[in-house]
Amino acid sequence: MAFLKENGRTICYRLLGDSAKPLLVLAHPLGMTQGVWDDMLPALLERFRVLTWDLPGHGASASWPKASDEITPEYLAHEALLLVKQAGATSFHFAGTSIGGVIGQQLISQHSDQLLSATLTNTGAVIGTPEAWNQRSANVGKLGLAAMAADIVPRWFGQAACDAEPALLGGWQVIMGRGDGRSYGLLCEMLGRCDFRGRLAGHKLPILLLGGSHDVATPPDTLKTLGEHCDGKVPVILDGIGHVPSVECPDQFCNLLLQHCV
Repeated sequence: MAFLKENGRTICYRLLGDSAKPLLVLAHPLGMTQGVWDDMLPALLERFRVLTWDLPGHGASASWPKASDEITPEYLAHEALLLVKQAGATSFHFAGTSIGGVIGQQLISQHSDQLLSATLTNTGAVIGTPEAWNQRSANVGKLGLAAMAADIVPRWFGQAACDAEPALLGGWQVIMGRGDGRSYGLLCEMLGRCDFRGRLAGHKLPILLLGGSHDVATPPDTLKTLGEHCDGKVPVILDGIGHVPSVECPDQFCNLLLQHCV
């Protein structure tokens, strides 16, 4: 792991692999950490230099500063580009899941000239409703992340993954519960404001859309709608997979990503 200071706040990241290889930037889902990519790293590092990082208040990255009550997609994209600059790269491949896919949409809409390709998984041009996200933010303030993790984490994974690894839910509940509640709540509120409809077409960029048939957070119809706003891209829907393919089917996801990033 490595650390970078941005406006007095510490960002935790990993920069792995050969600097001569093309850079691949990976953005994790809300409530999780950059550890979601671990099972994919051995195969990815054969082709890429890989950059991962923890979002504000997640993993080992510092909480969002108390002086600010809003996180924006623009800032999260800025954070990604800051780390790309730290890696010494001017262009890169990007893959992001859930809120990581929102970061990808922001990069597509405003920084497509730096992208070699984009892979957006389990995300949407609009995700849920402002009312639902604002209610979740309020609940985090009242109950705390540890209490809420028991209800939220089971929504991340398909039944097959839970059957294959009985400790999966408990492990991720611990990880989510250790995050910063205020940062999480502000990211929820950001998701309630996000609307990328009409902002993703015409960029002439290779885009792969990926979803899971058992994803209750961003179901297949949400990916199909996103595809309509990405010049008619047809998403790949993985059978039996929930919201986090990098954890549930890392080999399958890795193969699709390697085929896409040419």
